Amino acid sequence: MARHGFGRGEYQYFSDPLPEPIQALREGLFPRLSPLANRWHELLGIETRYPDELAVFLQRCHAAGQTLPTPLMLRYGPGDYNCLHQDLYGEHVFPLQVAILLSRPGRDFTGGEFVLTEQRPRMQSRAEVVPLQQGQGVVFAVRERPVQGNRGTYRVHLRHGVSRIRSGERVTAGIIFHDAA
Repeated sequence: MARHGFGRGEYQYFSDPLPEPIQALREGLFPRLSPLANRWHELLGIETRYPDELAVFLQRCHAAGQTLPTPLMLRYGPGDYNCLHQDLYGEHVFPLQVAILLSRPGRDFTGGEFVLTEQRPRMQSRAEVVPLQQGQGVVFAVRERPVQGNRGTYRVHLRHGVSRIRSGERVTAGIIFHDAA
């Protein structure tokens, strides 16, 4: 991470074929999330719609040259962190992704909170810490999400990251649904 300016720690993308548990999560979560993704796009006035099956969406990615799988493992040790960022890897981006904590907070590591920031129009950014326990996941926006305001729906931009690890080792699986160029 450090050599790319992303923070400190290690990340490794899985290659095809994906490990069975990762593939099963990706295929199982996608049809549950695509209706929400379609609703968000409708509210934001974005024409792109998503199919019910991951394989159909990945065909769209592959036709555009996005053929590299994006699910990954992230490993952080003492002093490591992940800078606020967005996981954008090409023209076709599924608007939701999932992070699953594989380590036990308080026992395996301390610190290392999952952090989201919302950049709201004409307002200060807002941070949110998502407290996860081992085996729990968080579904979050890759880039933006709709928010209902007094004058209708507006777009909020998001970034995510991990605060500094104080001790131990934190391991996370990242399930990203679009492939990379």
